[in-house]
Amino acid sequence: MKKPLFHIVALVAANLLFILPCQGKAIQNQPVMSTDSLHYIQLPSGIRLAYSDEGAGSTTLIWLHGLGSNHKAWKKNIAAFSAQYRCIAPDLPGYGASQQGDYAYDMTFFANTVLELADALHLKNVVLVGHSMGGQIAMHCVLQSPQRWQKLVLLAPAGFESFTEQERAWFQFVYTPDVLKATPPEQIRKNFEINFLHFPTDAEFMIADRMALRDSEGYDAYCHMIPKCVQGMLREPVFDRLREIHCPTLVLYGENDFLIPNQILHKSLTTKQVAESGKAQIPDCTLKMLPQAGHFVQWEAADAANAAIMNFLQ
Repeated sequence: MKKPLFHIVALVAANLLFILPCQGKAIQNQPVMSTDSLHYIQLPSGIRLAYSDEGAGSTTLIWLHGLGSNHKAWKKNIAAFSAQYRCIAPDLPGYGASQQGDYAYDMTFFANTVLELADALHLKNVVLVGHSMGGQIAMHCVLQSPQRWQKLVLLAPAGFESFTEQERAWFQFVYTPDVLKATPPEQIRKNFEINFLHFPTDAEFMIADRMALRDSEGYDAYCHMIPKCVQGMLREPVFDRLREIHCPTLVLYGENDFLIPNQILHKSLTTKQVAESGKAQIPDCTLKMLPQAGHFVQWEAADAANAAIMNFLQ
């Protein structure tokens, strides 16, 4: 039986990136209400950005979330690091409580935003931590401004897996706002579950947030933004430039990542092969494969991921 288009798209897109909810749309620079204590800053570009800011220390960790996610993705990690480090987790533009807009939503745009934030907050001794799409953004930050960052931490990063021009064109054909809007609730749940080896009960809030977004006025903007992010990632690959990353780098993948490599386009590859191909390109890089963890490795294997990052930073 032929699979519905939205199922194929969900599977393909999830295998490229990380699919999670955002909290809605900021209208006329007014932030969406949040249960978290967030800070807001108007960047020189005019974007009003929301971010969490916890802890203190001589080193600052900037945590960059994945596609469709927000700062909440790092709760289990920031709790472990805020005793020793200042931890800043932004909602990237268009996500969470940050401002929506008619932006490019490509990697250069997001990297520029991260640089603006770091400069506006006068941050020194900064370590970038990125998950999935956030990992690809972090790599673009380093490539764009190599001397700005102390270290780089990549969790299940997008960007190590390469796609041909034909594959990129296929993504554009099948991954559209209309398909996203047509995704029914049962498929939304499956899209979340595939991010984990075993979907944990403490991640149920992610699905609840996503369902609330589906019923909100910001859903149309969300469905138009996400394909632009996907195409932005495809148009600005990083694999061929990984040798230009010279800061110490830690890469973590879950051994049971069902999303990387893409299970439709790259069936012959394994997660470890993708991870090792990227690791081999970065001059000063440590790779760790974490057992019993899927794509959302920082949540499902939080203790192991935190320990590996802590050891890397010290």
